[in-house]
Amino acid sequence: MKPVSRYAASSRWLHWLTVLLLLVILPLGVWIGFFEPADETFKLRLYNVHESLGVLMFVLVLIRIVNRRLNPPPPLPADMPAWMRSVARANHIGLYALLVLMPMIGFLATNAWGFPLSLFNVLPIPAPLGKDEALAKVLSFLHLCGAIAIGLMILGHLAGVVHHTFIRRDGLLGRML
Repeated sequence: MKPVSRYAASSRWLHWLTVLLLLVILPLGVWIGFFEPADETFKLRLYNVHESLGVLMFVLVLIRIVNRRLNPPPPLPADMPAWMRSVARANHIGLYALLVLMPMIGFLATNAWGFPLSLFNVLPIPAPLGKDEALAKVLSFLHLCGAIAIGLMILGHLAGVVHHTFIRRDGLLGRML
């Protein structure tokens, strides 16, 4: 295994915090989207946690973008093929874009369904939209499509980790540990 440069400590921490948030946000989204609880109070609590964590994710990803500008990623291995570099870059750009867009779309969908958002039921967030069921359906569909896309991109990201760790054995995983 070849030695590789690591990401800055701030980048590594922000990456793993994003992973932890996603490990809660995604299952909650699946739960409330496909296995909707019968207890209305419990269901609204789950929605609030999902939405509140989405707001936190939005802020976290904006911080990650600034951090990435201040702490550019270490170079990829010199022997890495150009096509592989392109795929990795596209996957990272796509993940960043979706992690910014998804909370915004989800927030707007919540507003369009006529529900206000209060961060963890404590801090109200002003609603830019009024109730509009037709728009809510479109935004909810886009949010679902984005969730599927994020899931597929995460699987692609993990496939890259497995490939670099067990097939290429180039130490790339060590950059983020």
